[in-house]
Amino acid sequence: MSKPAVSRFPFLSDPMIAVLVIATGLALLVPAAGEARAAATLVSNAGIFLLFLVNGMRIRRSEIARGLANWRYFGPLMVFVFGAMALGGVGFASLAGQVLPPMVALGFIYLGCLPSTVQSATSYTSLAEGNVGLAVVGAALINIAGVFISAPLFALLGGGGAGEIGSEAIIRIGLILVLPFVIGQVVQDRVIERIAAHRARIVWLDRAVIGIAVYVAFSGAVEQGLATMFAPSDWAVMIALVLAMLALALAGAWGSAIMLGLPRPDRIAFLFAGSQKSVAIGAPLAAILFPAASAGFVIAPLLLYHLAQLVLAAPLALRLAKGAD
Repeated sequence: MSKPAVSRFPFLSDPMIAVLVIATGLALLVPAAGEARAAATLVSNAGIFLLFLVNGMRIRRSEIARGLANWRYFGPLMVFVFGAMALGGVGFASLAGQVLPPMVALGFIYLGCLPSTVQSATSYTSLAEGNVGLAVVGAALINIAGVFISAPLFALLGGGGAGEIGSEAIIRIGLILVLPFVIGQVVQDRVIERIAAHRARIVWLDRAVIGIAVYVAFSGAVEQGLATMFAPSDWAVMIALVLAMLALALAGAWGSAIMLGLPRPDRIAFLFAGSQKSVAIGAPLAAILFPAASAGFVIAPLLLYHLAQLVLAAPLALRLAKGAD
């Protein structure tokens, strides 16, 4: 008797994959347009505000302070995530620009500028028997930094192709991302126990907000001709470039951790926190930064990268748990 698909392919157990597939499928079949898009955008922005409010409530200030104190780990991780990965995105965007639409090529720079994903980086660090505590704090701090760093870094590296990331976009980021997080930190002491008690529901809040943001973004792209703009060869090129970027990210993160002389459990935490990219930040931020007509094109590489990192992370973590490098 054959094994269930989930046991043979562990990444299929992640509900986030289903959320992304459903959101993308709905956008292709029933895209939000006109007044419906305006309403969906309003719901998306409200959900993003709520998500970052909850994030501010649940990330303990003591964890932030502890992570900042461990500069031997956190400093190089910051440099790798926002330095090496961002420059890698510029290189892959240059390659993609020779074949793919300009906004999709720009998406590789956007991908490189994003922070790490917290949940899956922590889960796979645990599966690989790495330093889970360090993974949690490191990825959380990278996400907080990403709220402030990703957009201006993308604007700097994206140049004229980045669109209008001016004062209006900065105000939206401040009101929808930064303000709720700060409020959450302020009221944290009064609500953190209740937030911890509803952890499972909060995970689904993450997924729902990401799903809505992806739906709104792809609805605009579908209206602009996403389904007919790509030839099969274009999809093959984009997938190949995403896989190559992920492979280099994994190799670079592991090699950097070795050069830093980190112990093996810390190397494992660095590997997953350094190489994985956050759709939880990427999709909402794109919804704020870009018009609906272009956001779907920009996040296309991110969605493929996110799927690829889930596919590869589980077998890699199991291999590392067995002691293999």
